[in-house]
Amino acid sequence: MPEVNSPERLGGWTRFVTARPRLALLAALVITALAVFAGSGVADRMGSGGWEAPDAESTYTTKALEREFPASQPNLLLLVDSGSASVDDPAVAAEAARLTERLAGEKDITGVGSYWQSKAPALRAEDGREALIAARIEGDDKAMGEVLDRIAPAYRGAHGPVEVSVGGPVAVRHEMQTIIQEDLLRAEMIALPVTLVLLVMVFGSAIAALLPLGVGIVAILGTNAVLRGITEFTDVSVFAQNLTTALGLGLAIDYALFIVRRFREELATGADTRAAVGATLRTAGRTVLFSALTVAVSLAAMLVFPQYFLRSFAYAGIAVVLLAAAAALILLPAALMLLGPRVNSLDLRRLLRRGDGRTGGRVELSASASAESGSGWGRFAALVMRRAPVFAVLTTVGLVLLGLPFLGVKFGTADDRQLPATAESHVVQQHIREGFPGSPGGGLEVLAEGAATPAQYTEYRSRIAGLPGVLRVDGPVTTGRFAYFSVLPDGESVGEGSQRLVQDLRAEPAPFDTSVTGTAAVLVDSKHAIADRLPWAVGIIVVVTLLLVFLLTGSVLIPLQAVVLNALSLTAMFGAVVWVFQDGHLSGPLSFTSTGDIETTLPVLMFCVAFGLSMDYGVFLLSRIKEEYDRTGDHERSVTFGLRHTGGLITAAAVILAVVMVAIGTSRVANTKMLGLGIALAVLMDAMVVRSLLVPSVMKLMGKATWWAPARLRAFHRRFGLSEGTSVPLPAEEISMDAPERDKITSGA
Repeated sequence: MPEVNSPERLGGWTRFVTARPRLALLAALVITALAVFAGSGVADRMGSGGWEAPDAESTYTTKALEREFPASQPNLLLLVDSGSASVDDPAVAAEAARLTERLAGEKDITGVGSYWQSKAPALRAEDGREALIAARIEGDDKAMGEVLDRIAPAYRGAHGPVEVSVGGPVAVRHEMQTIIQEDLLRAEMIALPVTLVLLVMVFGSAIAALLPLGVGIVAILGTNAVLRGITEFTDVSVFAQNLTTALGLGLAIDYALFIVRRFREELATGADTRAAVGATLRTAGRTVLFSALTVAVSLAAMLVFPQYFLRSFAYAGIAVVLLAAAAALILLPAALMLLGPRVNSLDLRRLLRRGDGRTGGRVELSASASAESGSGWGRFAALVMRRAPVFAVLTTVGLVLLGLPFLGVKFGTADDRQLPATAESHVVQQHIREGFPGSPGGGLEVLAEGAATPAQYTEYRSRIAGLPGVLRVDGPVTTGRFAYFSVLPDGESVGEGSQRLVQDLRAEPAPFDTSVTGTAAVLVDSKHAIADRLPWAVGIIVVVTLLLVFLLTGSVLIPLQAVVLNALSLTAMFGAVVWVFQDGHLSGPLSFTSTGDIETTLPVLMFCVAFGLSMDYGVFLLSRIKEEYDRTGDHERSVTFGLRHTGGLITAAAVILAVVMVAIGTSRVANTKMLGLGIALAVLMDAMVVRSLLVPSVMKLMGKATWWAPARLRAFHRRFGLSEGTSVPLPAEEISMDAPERDKITSGA
């Protein structure tokens, strides 16, 4: 008979949580109020970039050019539209010159230049009706945004014979940050009421439904305060706030569903409130703790990457997971201690069903517990296991086929096309992209450092002009020991040809030190940084997941199965991301502009988040299977028991989390839309396909070998492992009973 771990390890924790519940809730209220104050204004301190690797050659070169040649790195563009007249018309030229001079006099503005000063062809539209004024705003993201807010209204709009629109990288980032904040507020307004309705449908009780929302709000507010503190020391991406909201609500609901459901089950057996809370913490509490650790590890893996965009999601994710778990394991039990059987109060489902003569008390609790246990899921599990080879093969093949589009993935960089088509900065960049010669903003800059003669510069320029894929070379522009060349690629700014040109430029010998930057160079360096660190991130996730699942189950094969099946659950998400967002299918109904590629960091982010959430559901299911196996030693009945007692719970939790992610996916920013909708799909596929079909069929095929472990590892698990089960093994006569009969005995019905 399998061995069961002692429940005594959590006795002190249980006493701590249940001793002074009113004091615990009061302390939580005070801490939450402080978190609201500490986290206020956090979005204003966040950045909207972070895709570049800080230690890359392109990053170094960009900073050097900003320092030595401010005009070479303009981040503010004024698109001057002359209407039906030519940009060379005297009246248009005079007004443009006045605007250029005025902009040069603004505080914190440097490197101002225009077509009318330089007559550079790249600054004039091919139809002669538009031209550019370029400048650079100094400072960090926050400072640049403040300057833009100050000066943009004075330049935007009609000025005599011309119409001016504001664009450039600063405008793109600032508009993206503003839209994300607005969309996040709207997503919360959508997700909260819908989530509450779904929770009422799951629990019946309005009181029980409010508890998960309370846990989620505490986690979100606490995480905002943590992020506000982190911004004092490092850059944090504004995109991370979306993950805070999604995981804060999603995981809080998952954990609270699991704990409240187990609490109600314990009450249904006749236990008093304190005993029910204690049993819940010793069982469901352990599972929540393991689940939080697995999710946190998946998110922490993003810390190995140098891009602060990815690291920001690790900061936000770890904080919100730990705070959601802490609230679920401390504040929620305290609330349950005070509520007791009143957790089932305000049962709104009674309004929709006829009375049957039963009233409150234990009968109603037992009915609720029985309904939640899901006998239909038990029958479904039995069906799947009877046809295990068919379900295992068909499900695996189907998931692999759904993931095939990802084989054609193309990686790119985020740009203005992340914004809605009507956003001003997007409109400006689109005009430049379509109407100006070459690829303005997509060129490459080569920085030359060290003493050199004019002849050496000329000879080097001739050599790089002869490289494949070069349309034009301008320069050098020199100052002291520095010079730079502008290289315009022939083709797309981040296409394969431009990326090869970056490599050719870096390999070209020169009598001075050279380094390359530009859109394609940033992409090349970002891909290299991710490829270099990805094995470490995946290794961390896999190794720690294997260890944690082993500690939970005591099996060697179940952790391996969990990792493989989790990976399979993500295939549909990755296939859909490429099919929809890269290839542009459904771009009309979903209102986004397809760029023909996927931003390099997003698949990494989506993998870490979705893998962690999949393990969240996996731990819930495995813990109940292990509990029953510890009691009975019956493998197949344990699988049926686990799916019967968690199938409905996991499905409800997945649907609620998917609702939250879809609300995030209504964002007008394409990357946020991709993140929300992609993870929603992954969560639903995991709960409704992998946990329902693949896990029971694979466990049936593996049989009792599922629980095998070498003797030394079994001894290790006996000493250090934790599991949800706390019951003693059942007598042999009960093991032989059918599952419904055995449930009547073990539930006290």
